[in-house]
Amino acid sequence: MAVLEVKGLTKSFGEVKALSGVDLTVQEGEVFGFIGPNGAGKSTTIRILLGILKASSGEAKIFGQDVWSDAVDIHKRIAYVPGDVNLWPNLTGGQVIDYFISLRGREVNQARKQELIERFQLDPTKKSGTYSKGNRQKVALVAAFAQDADLYILDEPTSGLDPLMERVFQEYVMEAKQNGKSVLLSSHILSEVERLCDHVGIIRDGTVIETGSLDEMRHLTRTHLYVETKQPLNLEDMPGVYDWQQEKQGYSFQVDTEKLDDVIKKISEYEVVKLESAPPTLEDLFMRHYESGGAMS
Repeated sequence: MAVLEVKGLTKSFGEVKALSGVDLTVQEGEVFGFIGPNGAGKSTTIRILLGILKASSGEAKIFGQDVWSDAVDIHKRIAYVPGDVNLWPNLTGGQVIDYFISLRGREVNQARKQELIERFQLDPTKKSGTYSKGNRQKVALVAAFAQDADLYILDEPTSGLDPLMERVFQEYVMEAKQNGKSVLLSSHILSEVERLCDHVGIIRDGTVIETGSLDEMRHLTRTHLYVETKQPLNLEDMPGVYDWQQEKQGYSFQVDTEKLDDVIKKISEYEVVKLESAPPTLEDLFMRHYESGGAMS
């Protein structure tokens, strides 16, 4: 069942068109990665989903309700973490967390809150004005995961966190998924998206240019190969071979997935001594989209 559905979403600011027909679907119990560089339209889309901005045209629904007209009801069932958290400087971190949770009209689960505070290594007694960027992010993450939300909307949530805290964050995202919750994760950290997400949407210049599962998208990427042979080898001009480089003892290059069988057969003619393969990554796909202006090369 779809928890979030966006169809043909557009947003203009005067002459500037920030979104040009965005389509997204997030299913119940899945983590959806929403990726693209700064300025691509990720945050504008999320602000529309939160009812902060009104779309110029198109449709956006969460739990089957309109994100603009039904925003109050929707917010009772979602948790949101922005990429740059601003807090009240004279309130302690603990007070801010309690306030954020109370906005949804529910009592604070003190045991759950305390567990999160300890896992994220946050001192809740300090005033928010003394917090670093990373600690401000921790306040928002503790408040979000302390809530029993049905949909978590996370916009660059690990900005300012160290690698250890990023790992803690990832554990709580996976816990939410295991509990049947849905997550929309906007990020430019591709390794994070690859580790957590079931489906991915790539946005470029206000348009979603590719969506699918990671496995589906990997079919469009290239496999990295390193090979050593007894006889000299040169496949530089072979169809589907890219970035051919001769190294000290062998050769490294990339191969289009659909040409991999042909390339392996060709290599075998040269008496293979060593063959190493690295699977294609989300970053490969992402970079190919942007280097080719959105069209797969």
